Amino acid sequence: MRRFLIAACVVAVAFPSAAQKRPFTFEDMMKLKRVEEPAVSPDGKWVLFAALDLDLKANTKTPHVWAVPLDTHVSQKQGDVGIPGEEREIIADQDADRPRWSPDGKRFAFVSTKIGGSQIWIAEFDGTTGTVTARHLHTNIATEADGELWSPDGKNILFKSDVYPECDGAPVAEADCNVKKVKEAAESKVKARVFDHLLYRHWNAYKEGKRTHLFLIPAEFPDASSGWGEVSSNLRRVPAPRDLTPGDYDAPVFSLGGQDNYAFSPDGREVCYTSNHDEGEAISTNNDLFIVPVNGGPAKKITADNQAADETPLYSPDGKYIAYRAQARPGYESDRWRLMLYERKTGEKTELTRLFGSWVGTFVWFPDSSRIYLTAENAGISPVWAVYPETPEVKALFVRDDAAGYSDDLAITDSGKTLLFTRMSITAPNEIYALGPDWHVVALTHLNEAGLSHIAMSPLESFSFSGANNDKVQGFLLKPPNFDPNKKYPVKFLVHGGPQQAWGDDWSYRWNPELFAADGYVVIMINFHGSTGYGQKFIDAINGDWGGAPFEDLMKGLDYAEQKYPFIDKNRECALGASYGGYMVNWILGHTNRFKCLVSHDSTFNTESAWGTTEELWFPEWEFKGPLYANRELYRKWSPHLYATNFKTPTLVVHGQLDYRLDVSEGFQLFTTLQRLGVPSKMLYFPDEGHWVLKPQNSQLWYKTVNEWVDRWVRK
Repeated sequence: MRRFLIAACVVAVAFPSAAQKRPFTFEDMMKLKRVEEPAVSPDGKWVLFAALDLDLKANTKTPHVWAVPLDTHVSQKQGDVGIPGEEREIIADQDADRPRWSPDGKRFAFVSTKIGGSQIWIAEFDGTTGTVTARHLHTNIATEADGELWSPDGKNILFKSDVYPECDGAPVAEADCNVKKVKEAAESKVKARVFDHLLYRHWNAYKEGKRTHLFLIPAEFPDASSGWGEVSSNLRRVPAPRDLTPGDYDAPVFSLGGQDNYAFSPDGREVCYTSNHDEGEAISTNNDLFIVPVNGGPAKKITADNQAADETPLYSPDGKYIAYRAQARPGYESDRWRLMLYERKTGEKTELTRLFGSWVGTFVWFPDSSRIYLTAENAGISPVWAVYPETPEVKALFVRDDAAGYSDDLAITDSGKTLLFTRMSITAPNEIYALGPDWHVVALTHLNEAGLSHIAMSPLESFSFSGANNDKVQGFLLKPPNFDPNKKYPVKFLVHGGPQQAWGDDWSYRWNPELFAADGYVVIMINFHGSTGYGQKFIDAINGDWGGAPFEDLMKGLDYAEQKYPFIDKNRECALGASYGGYMVNWILGHTNRFKCLVSHDSTFNTESAWGTTEELWFPEWEFKGPLYANRELYRKWSPHLYATNFKTPTLVVHGQLDYRLDVSEGFQLFTTLQRLGVPSKMLYFPDEGHWVLKPQNSQLWYKTVNEWVDRWVRK
């Protein structure tokens, strides 16, 4: 495999020396801007992106749209710094998210809640000055709108809306029906719900009888020549959008982020989208691709031959193919994501990554349809790769000998000369980068460099050891700021969730290793069996073995770190984990007393009750090889609650009321058990959070409570 060695750009700014820098704080983290995916203009001169601003005092998160010129950056030589501060906020006086260009580059659509709910807006853009000259409301529907895409022919805008499927029909009648039902639900004094199938709630919300559908609205309104006017007059002129995906199905399917699950054909006449039509949605991962004509007609399923997931379609620019990601094993959400090619003329399907062992992430076509660029995780980093339709060999576009962070969110100029992507690392959140025609990587944005310039960050150190089954297992270590090798430091031992996820050279706002290390701790993280980035066999090893090989890896990894690093104080260690990491903390609670304290966040305590209260049943039924009533003994074999008589370690329990992946009852059961056993324990309960703690002030309380708990037991 040919590899191109490219060094990341170095920002030549007069930053303070290491001795002048101070430890990272939660307040520092809240001031950072959260940069989202790039959208490059059709002429290749501008890149738009949204950046999220957090206001800790107001307890709000607000996205705004920014622009940065592209041509002045990609012409630089390797190692040049770009022009810090050249990026500019072009929509600052209202929330604005997800900018998407019109085909002529004179306008862009974006999402805003300015009028009270999420709607699609259009901004007029002056490409000479890089400024917005006007903004107009484009949708005004009771069920709200987001996820917009401009059709390649410029005639239409596609968007998502959560609607009542019983309202399907003519556009005007459907819109009136949805308005009526939204109003009735808001005004009703009865809040009871009636369910007749599973997946009645998902992640952090009840379904409320709605389905996500794709709608089409003209990009130009009949009376546009008279001027758009103000928002108030706009409301009278907005036509009813047309539902392209009617029916009692989510079309597209729910997504936690990443690449869109729908796309236009290059001629704008067809839309390909992802939907799951299986009756048992709660036990099915069988997402399929459908195509539907824009001008009307029935949808056609094109992946009926695969009973596992097919997602994220993207047409080739020449219109010959649809590329998409697919899994091979039904019911297994952590099967390897492959890159597939569907030939539109013949219906033939080909796997492009059959010789590639890593999961395919986001991807983008080269403008001449000759190749596809993609991201894929590999041993703690996520480089960018290229694959060609005529060969299954996947080539690395750029790598580094050391950890190079996580690249994602690919975009490319129409000329094909410049590839855009986001990149983050353990020491910095996302910024936007460009790979130009001279194969040099340069930073396009520098939104957080000034804010981080006075912060002491520690590089991620990798180590490996022989874990379960004598397999090589990777771990990571982070030293505290102002590290003194002659001192002994306490340890925060972090256990990742998933379990099919991994620690690596990436950034997190919820579980930030730099923030955990900042107050004088060594942070240790192990990518145990089940972690991603080491091949599918390594991932699959955790199936049916939750407390086996992963627990062995974690204990052996910590043993190795204690022996290798003399500055670790093995008598002052605390283990912390969330989701599966919380499960493992509970398992540790019943199987070893080596830790001074534990933190269990949104965990599984009782695998039997967790089966009956989770929403995506395919997950436990794959991991424990069937439903509870058919394979109870395996559930019980790995259930932490059955080892409660061994519990002795002081434990902080954290759980959110709106967590429907792992119901809050799991946290209550754990806390009740600890209290009845007389084990020192505390519970942090969030009535307004789900599986993740997302609200700024809640996050502040979370970090404060967690760190104070650890300090209480290990700083003695």
